[in-house]
Amino acid sequence: MNKRELVDAVAASSGVARKDAAAVVDALFETIGGALKDRDKVSISGFGVFEARHVAQREARNPQTGASVTVPAHYSPKFKAGKGLKDSVA
Repeated sequence: MNKRELVDAVAASSGVARKDAAAVVDALFETIGGALKDRDKVSISGFGVFEARHVAQREARNPQTGASVTVPAHYSPKFKAGKGLKDSVA
């Protein structure tokens, strides 16, 4: 399912116009992204937890040249599925 299909599904299940559903989906993604940018954890009961985890600096290799490259420390978004989501998929 891509974003367009998600918007269509939200519009159909909630009975609102596609334009309004698109605005809600966009707002949800922007809100989660903004919270992760601020290093906040977003926990949705029964669904899962979004968080920005710190990744330490490390050495890697350029596959074309074989040269050693330093990958700087950074934050990476992570998602951990909640029990409700795991149970619904199983």
